[in-house]
Amino acid sequence: MKKEKFSYSDLILTKIGLGTWQFGTKSWGFGKNFDENDCKKTIIKSIEKGINWIDTAWIYGDGFSEKLIGDVLEGIKEEIFIATKFAGAHARYKDVMKACEDSLRRLKRDCIDLYQYHWPNSYVPLEETAKAINELIEKGKIRYFGVSNFSKPLIGEISKYLDHPVVSNQIRYSLADRSIEKEILPYCRKKNIAIIAYSPLCLGLLTGKYNKTNLPKEDLREDSPFFQEPNLSKILDITEKLKEFARKYDTQPPVIALSWLIKKEGIFAIPGAKNEKQAEINAQALYIELSEEDYNELTRISNEITLTYFVE
Repeated sequence: MKKEKFSYSDLILTKIGLGTWQFGTKSWGFGKNFDENDCKKTIIKSIEKGINWIDTAWIYGDGFSEKLIGDVLEGIKEEIFIATKFAGAHARYKDVMKACEDSLRRLKRDCIDLYQYHWPNSYVPLEETAKAINELIEKGKIRYFGVSNFSKPLIGEISKYLDHPVVSNQIRYSLADRSIEKEILPYCRKKNIAIIAYSPLCLGLLTGKYNKTNLPKEDLREDSPFFQEPNLSKILDITEKLKEFARKYDTQPPVIALSWLIKKEGIFAIPGAKNEKQAEINAQALYIELSEEDYNELTRISNEITLTYFVE
């Protein structure tokens, strides 16, 4: 079981958490490919397999994800940590305060373990947002503060106004998409800021489920640059290698992709899951340790590809 101290906090988190962007989100197929009962079973299965924290946000289903988690965890005996987020649109002082109270109510909690600023809002001074965060920590409404999708300069700027350190930056990171390694990751390592990797399976492309003739339809991934050429072919090449390693370790491709990611100190991943089977597969990464040789080989393969975000 892979666990690690979370930055400056006193939280000891499993290196894999449950990501819940999909809960209540129609553009992820909610209500069509999976339903509320599937979501509940996904949470329970994740906990049964050892995962001890869940990441959510107000914007996931307009509060549906938070409420569902609150309802399910009400009947769970294990200590499960909660990370949620307020939207960039709610970054003004009074809106942060209200958003936190609303999240606490939906989650049925007195305190949020990790409260994150979801997307930076250039129209709201960071000092104003930080004032709310300082007050929420002082009042015991939240334990720790993190950011999401923040650049190096923005993390440094908001830190000037905080009474407590930023403990995490939730950002896109996977074997196929390593853009943060240029600047954000080195900075966060230097400042002991944990990385929470979202889309750690590259929106499902690293699972081995998809190929050029079988791609997800009628959901948000249709317009993703990852599913467009030339990126698609490059990422699928990595997936083929993941299949080879999966056979070696008697597991499945997403387990290898996640194991590569969480082998790094200070990196936590939050793959999503729509059903019990996916939850169980994701959790397997907590119990498999890649050899240094295999880790280095996957890194080398990944180094050979360059993705573009300018697609026709």
